[in-house]
Amino acid sequence: MITTTFLTFVGDQCGKAEEAINFYTAIFPNSEIKSITKYADGEPGGTPELIKYGVFSLNGSEYMVSESNYNHAWSFTPAVSILISDNANDLIQSLYDKISSNDGLVMVPLENYKGEGDYGFGEKFGWCQDKFGVSWQFLLTE
Repeated sequence: MITTTFLTFVGDQCGKAEEAINFYTAIFPNSEIKSITKYADGEPGGTPELIKYGVFSLNGSEYMVSESNYNHAWSFTPAVSILISDNANDLIQSLYDKISSNDGLVMVPLENYKGEGDYGFGEKFGWCQDKFGVSWQFLLTE
């Protein structure tokens, strides 16, 4: 059995999947774009400049993407996010800064929440949304 996170770029995000995976693989260590297949001319669901399906990895974890220009009643939501955890403060801070900047949205600043407001699962925690609408949580482990 294989389980993979699948990101579907629709609505305002349609047409941004390739930019997103180029951005993600550029900032995460040990990452690569494994494949991109675009729609054929006249194929339902998209146009030749859109990704029908793509595969990329971030530090060894594999993800899939697709985009569709159909009118979907849904898009990305913060209820589902990608969790990044590591014990290297500089790495967590750098990734958080890159993901949350450039039209991103900070939902929980990356800070030490020990004591008052402690989330109970790490030394530092932060949650943001990138410019593509994908939500990310960052956890500095002890």
